[in-house]
Amino acid sequence: MSTQNPDIQDRWLADTLAAKLGRPYIHILFGARQTGKSTLLKRLMPDDAFCINFADPEERNRHIAQPGLLARQCQALPQKKTPQTVFIDEAQTVPSVFDAVQSLYDADKSRWRFVLCGSSARKLRQTGANLLPGRSILHHLEALTLVEQPPPQNPAAAPASPAPLPGESPLPFAWEKESAAPRRLFPAWDIEERLAFGALPGIVTANVDDRADLLRTYSTVFLEEEIRREALVKDYSGFLRFLQLAAQESGQVINFTTISRDVGISIPTVKSHYQLLEDMFVGFTVSAFSGSARRKLLSSPRFFFFDLGIRNAAAGLTPGLDTARALAGTLFEQWVGIELWKRLRYLRKGRLHHMRTTDGAEIDFIVEMGNQLIPVEVKWTERPSLTDARHLTTFLREHPGKAERGWVVCRCPRPEALSENITAIPWWAL
Repeated sequence: MSTQNPDIQDRWLADTLAAKLGRPYIHILFGARQTGKSTLLKRLMPDDAFCINFADPEERNRHIAQPGLLARQCQALPQKKTPQTVFIDEAQTVPSVFDAVQSLYDADKSRWRFVLCGSSARKLRQTGANLLPGRSILHHLEALTLVEQPPPQNPAAAPASPAPLPGESPLPFAWEKESAAPRRLFPAWDIEERLAFGALPGIVTANVDDRADLLRTYSTVFLEEEIRREALVKDYSGFLRFLQLAAQESGQVINFTTISRDVGISIPTVKSHYQLLEDMFVGFTVSAFSGSARRKLLSSPRFFFFDLGIRNAAAGLTPGLDTARALAGTLFEQWVGIELWKRLRYLRKGRLHHMRTTDGAEIDFIVEMGNQLIPVEVKWTERPSLTDARHLTTFLREHPGKAERGWVVCRCPRPEALSENITAIPWWAL
């Protein structure tokens, strides 16, 4: 492995990914831009890895013009006793490279170890690109989780999290074992900073005076200009109006009719734009819960931007503490949903739902893990009460055997038992 830079923080996925990269398959790592994919992979690559970066326009155009170039370059590499690692960054920009990788892998599974990295699945899906079924292992890297970026102070021990990541200790941010080398965690932030600036590694480590400008640049360059460059939408001005409204409505139940009317585009186009954001890993949907005996359940999903800092910038707001405080309740609920979603992605199991009825009853999030249902309510309060958990009480009563415990995530200083089977926990204990 390459020598580690002491100035670079550790990622929770690093150990798991390092172990899996040793398996004799093609490895594909997807994730939104600036989540740290290339940085992490380069740390895990052998020093003699053959690296190709399709973010470089000259390199990308050369391979687009010569589909057989990758095969010729790989075949020219000297044979070794161990597989030669070939790392291809932004692989989705040259879809034909997936066919070349398959051909090389099928010809000799022991000579090369291919690692492909990408920040969008849109072009691959549209072109019907070969995603190497039966030959590849797909990985995802998300923005920082609470496990990687601790709260400002070391709090008292907390109860088990509603969705813990493997390897966590009772303190969710102290995830190293006592016998292991200390982990290099990201700078500790309070909850308001997280609501204001999100969790992208480059933003978390940036000077506070630069964060808002960096997030605006991401919104302009990575969301707007990249979409225009790849000609992914025809009505670009309509898409920009949609993007701002989708960011403003992040965390809400999607109303395709209202968005279509307000933006001035058709409902099918609205749905296509939401799919585009998902394909670029900029957002995700939380489906409506349907496993209830209740009638009159709303069936529309909720859509979330993957990062609150990006959400704030794309919504036309100034990312900062004033914005976080003005929208604290809605941003806090989104933060909890994003954190749960990232953990389920890493766990590679479980699903995230929400539940709302036409008569106003709702559960913010329901984690479905096997046969178990874990309902979670989110409240921007320091003094939770059983009144805050009234819908949890009903849900637990209506789902005996499946839902055993409910959670209220809030800002209480310490965990509190609101009832025999409902616990309020501070945000840092999630």
